[in-house]
Amino acid sequence: MANHPRTVAAAVERAHRESWSTVLASVVRLTRDLDLAEDCTQDAFVQALRTWPDEIPVNPGGWLTTVARRLALDRLRRESTLRRKLPLLIEEPGEVEQPTDPLRLVFTCCHPALAQESQVALTLRLICGLTTREVAAGLLISEPTAAARITRAKKKIAAAGIPYRIPADHELAARLDAVLTVVHLVYTAGHVAAGPELTRTELTGRAIELAGLLVRLMPTETEPEALLALLLMTEARGDARLSADGELVLLADQDRSRWDVKMLAEGVSRATAALLRGHGRFALQAAVAGLHVTAPSWEKTDWRQVVRMYDAMMISWPTPIVALNRAAARSLVPGADLDQVLTELDALGNELALRSYAYLPATRADVLARLNRPHEAALAYEQAMELTSNEAERRFLVRRRSELVNR
Repeated sequence: MANHPRTVAAAVERAHRESWSTVLASVVRLTRDLDLAEDCTQDAFVQALRTWPDEIPVNPGGWLTTVARRLALDRLRRESTLRRKLPLLIEEPGEVEQPTDPLRLVFTCCHPALAQESQVALTLRLICGLTTREVAAGLLISEPTAAARITRAKKKIAAAGIPYRIPADHELAARLDAVLTVVHLVYTAGHVAAGPELTRTELTGRAIELAGLLVRLMPTETEPEALLALLLMTEARGDARLSADGELVLLADQDRSRWDVKMLAEGVSRATAALLRGHGRFALQAAVAGLHVTAPSWEKTDWRQVVRMYDAMMISWPTPIVALNRAAARSLVPGADLDQVLTELDALGNELALRSYAYLPATRADVLARLNRPHEAALAYEQAMELTSNEAERRFLVRRRSELVNR
């Protein structure tokens, strides 16, 4: 009996989320060609839609990998280009497939020959399997700009013969910051995903896995440990982010008994170890996360210390998003001058990087509401609603606006 089309579509979608990067990494190893590998991986998923109505495989990822590699071999044989392509993405002699393959792919995407903006876009495309539109949304850029960055990066990798491998020890330091950045962005893309679901756990899980691999690869480095700590402490709160009826619950209102205690303990331990060794940007972000999860309640959070962490971040990593987070934290310090915070938020509205960032108008709306300016707050919530690509967030913003209107 054939499987129902909806059942097949759901199985293929689940396999895409769980296995995309693993399948792609395996085909890259075979072809040494990113475009060919991506084409064949995509074709394997198309074949799944045609074949799985008869029988959905027990191991979908294995099935997809086999089909994608077979398609790639057929293409290479048909085009008679195998020998010509061998110099590209050179693999060490005698290597066998390893669990670090996705990390190899990240390091390939983050080669210093590529512009950092292209490194990030390409990694989100290849590691996450995000569409160009989703990449653009994650990076707060236009879709054509995202497409151009991805295309340029692929061409550069092919032209420069960038190897598909984890760099030698003496090369790691130059590549580390870019790799940490993209792993963090992979997590962010899953933590608040575009579309109907609040979270894409396959992306958050992949980011945590990659961060763990980095820690094992570079055990004496501070920032990989700090990044892993940050991700663990954030992930530990995952179950409490949605109510029983699937609605978004902010950190202030979460039931802390639903947090994963074991994951939190590991995150806090790793964050403490990282802070004892250094104060890089991920160590400081982990410190902020630690202040949140160790506070007995939202109201008893040490907001002054949180602001101090963001002050330090603004020295080492002065980005508009850090400035926004600092302003949001300052608004929560007891006795804060909310008019001054609002002036700061209004100034951030001139930052190009924040013009499509829903959290800026959402933060303004919250501050305006506390200043008892409900009409302006409602307008700010409407602006945030237009900018968010996540339906759970949009419903939350609609509720907040309705509460103001119905006062």
